Parts: sequence; C-alpha cells; structure tokens
Amino acid sequence: MKNILITGGAGFIGSHLCRYYLENNYFVFCLDNLSTGSFHNLSSFEKLPHFRFIEHDLTKPFILKDKLHAVLHFASPASPLDYQEQPIPTLKVGSLGTHNALGIARAHQCKILLASTSEVYGDPKVHPQPESYWGHVNPIGPRGCYDEAKRFLEALTMAYHRTHHLNTRIIRIFNTYGPHMRIKDGRAIPTFISQALSGEPLSIHGKGDQTRSFCYIDDLISGIAKVLDCNYHLPINLGNPQEMTVLECARLILKISKSKSTVVFLERPVDDPNTRKPDIHLAQKLINWNPSITLIEGLKKTIPYFRTNFSKSSNDSTKSLSGRNERITSS
Repeated sequence: MKNILITGGAGFIGSHLCRYYLENNYFVFCLDNLSTGSFHNLSSFEKLPHFRFIEHDLTKPFILKDKLHAVLHFASPASPLDYQEQPIPTLKVGSLGTHNALGIARAHQCKILLASTSEVYGDPKVHPQPESYWGHVNPIGPRGCYDEAKRFLEALTMAYHRTHHLNTRIIRIFNTYGPHMRIKDGRAIPTFISQALSGEPLSIHGKGDQTRSFCYIDDLISGIAKVLDCNYHLPINLGNPQEMTVLECARLILKISKSKSTVVFLERPVDDPNTRKPDIHLAQKLINWNPSITLIEGLKKTIPYFRTNFSKSSNDSTKSLSGRNERITSS
C-alpha cells in the first residue's frame, strides 16, 4: 500500500481526493488546519484503517516519518469570500506552505502535485486561456492575495524542479463545483443553490454577462489523478470548456431546483474577470483527458447534496473524528 499526503484534505477538492485515493488502495494522510476545511467532509472515512487526519498549519514546519509515494498540495483558501477575509494566511500558505510542502516531497524523494488556479490569468486578454498565456493580474487589488500566492507557488515549484530536480506537477484549476462545497462558500454555484433553496433572490453581479466554465468535481479528480501519473512538469489546465454567462447559470439552477426565487443585480466586485474558459488541448494531448459531465448533469448531482445539508453546518470544525482517526495536532 502506497502512502500519499493530501494537504488541505478536509476541503472541497481535498476531501474528494482523499476518497479517490482511499478507494484506490492508498494509505491517505490528510493534513488540514480547518480554517476553511471541515470534519463533515471526512466523516465517512473515520473508521478506515488506512486513513489518518493531521490537524496542522502547513505554514509551520512539518515532518512525516512514514515514507511517501506522493504529496498533493491543495491547502489554501479558495473562494473570494475566504481569501478576502484571510488575505495574509492566503499569501502565507501559498508561499511558506508551498515551501514546506516542497520540502516534504524533497525529503521523501517523491512526486508532488501542486494546485494552482485559473486566477493566475487574472482578467484575461486572451480567450480561451492556454497555459502559454502569462495573464493580466492586478497584484495589489483585493484578489491579488490569491492570484499572486498561486503565481508564486508556480514559480517556487519550478525553482525546486530545476534546482533540486524534484518530480513536480502543476495544475491550473478552473471553476469546479459539486458535493462537499460549503453552503456559504461565496462562489457562484453554491451561492445560487443556497439562495434558490431558501427562496431568496439570486445575487447577480453586474449584468450577469461575465462568463464562466464550470467543471464537475468527478471530472476534475480524474484529471488530477492522470496528471500525477504523467511525466510533465509545466502547468496543465484542468476545467470544462463549456462556457456560459453567470446569468444563464443562475437561471439553470432555478429551473433544476424548481425554485420560485427571482434574481437581483448587484455591483460588480473589483477585478471580477469578464471571461473564463480553459484551453484544454494540452490535457487532451498529454493525458487523454476530457470532462464528460455536463453542467445540467452535475447540478442534478449537486443540488440534492445542498438540499440534504441545507440545515446543517458544513464547516463544523468543532466535531472530532473518532476511533482510530483521532485528531493529531502537530507543532
């Protein structure tokens, strides 16, 4: 059984990665400081003998004695609501946390895959966005803490690859959705779904004509697994190129959820990108990856999860794991 360390493993994407690798016979070490992650996402793993949760802030040094096959670095606030409330922790986990994650991989001489983001392209002037595009980012705007943290993550990763010959992978994740997203996540789809289910007006920023491309979580996880197994060290886009306006997305959620909510138009946030669509030709060529789940199919899988968990707190950091999976606090 191979050991894998997943940082940010209690978060939305991280918890799905935990499940995937547990189902594929890995011993999973899940590391998270629970700033935005949740025990709720890990509850189905607590009785598994090949799962361990480690509560730790990755901006501080961390040593794991068990020999690792790979590190997946996903620790970071990821929604505008989170990183604008926590700009300094966001910058610290993108810099110090990435440095420590790379150090762990170097100590174990193992592969490491690091999660970057489509936000490195900023408000793009090239459409769709290929990996060769350097971006159009405001480094001092309210989104700069996240954008620049991830751009630094990429630069540091390539420095480790070139200097220490570390076996690295970088993925640029475009808008992703699915079960385990927090109800009050702040991103478009969870916000629209929670508003639709509660009967509140769906809040559209601007005219709603800005575009996004939404990838269902299962498609993203399959892409991550394929990137980890390939031998390519430069960034790879992972996202669904099916593009639509934010207003179209809101109306689709109203239709599928059968909500009677209306829409309300609010002021656009500063530096809100006008377009977002991945060019995935590189992923198609290198790993034979194409997302297969349409937005309609994905929403029909996601809305029931939100409906079931609507009255619960999906970010309950006070709940603890039981049995073999006791909380381990590492300093």
